[in-house]
Amino acid sequence: MSAERVSSRAMIVAIDGPAGVGKSSVARGLARALALPFLDTGAMYRAITLAVLRAEADPTDGEACGAIARAVSVDVASDGEVLLDGVRSGGEVRSPAVDAAVSPVSAHPEVRREIVPVQRAVAARGAGVVAEGRDTTTTVFPDAEHKFYLTASPTERARRRAAQVGQPERVGEIEGELARRDRQDSTRATSPLMQASDAVVVQTDGLSAEEVVGTLLERLGGGGSRS
Repeated sequence: MSAERVSSRAMIVAIDGPAGVGKSSVARGLARALALPFLDTGAMYRAITLAVLRAEADPTDGEACGAIARAVSVDVASDGEVLLDGVRSGGEVRSPAVDAAVSPVSAHPEVRREIVPVQRAVAARGAGVVAEGRDTTTTVFPDAEHKFYLTASPTERARRRAAQVGQPERVGEIEGELARRDRQDSTRATSPLMQASDAVVVQTDGLSAEEVVGTLLERLGGGGSRS
């Protein structure tokens, strides 16, 4: 990695995958096991989306969203929670309004240009980071030593998301929402969701977050070899 990215001495574990696959739970657990900071890159875009909504700006207006991204401060606390202008964002970044607007906001090149350097700066603070998102293995940390791509069937992802929000009766509806999110994330012009060619693919159907963490630790313990 170049000096402007992250020191080559830092241990970077980058985890990508579609919405609802359990990336956050797995990444948090892996970060605890490795005693590394946790970086939820998607939550940073959610924080910018929250700022856009608070400003009553149009989420589809790249210039306006980029200006807001430049004007606010986004960082992470020691426990991984995103800070927006120094304040913990809490559950607001997971609200239905943010869910509906985060894809168009995060797709803007003007926004991503502001956020990616912040994400790299977080990783450069210490011994490394466990980062998860949709472009961590391909754009944010393309030279990461360890890359994983988590996946699961659409129905399993919808079931998990429905359980997460406490609405198991909405599995079918949520599956449709996730499919739309997948299309938006994988077809955007800047940093689309895609599987890095050198990432280890981990199928998580039927596995708990703890079991997935164990699988990743086994890979890391074996030198992080990729297949």
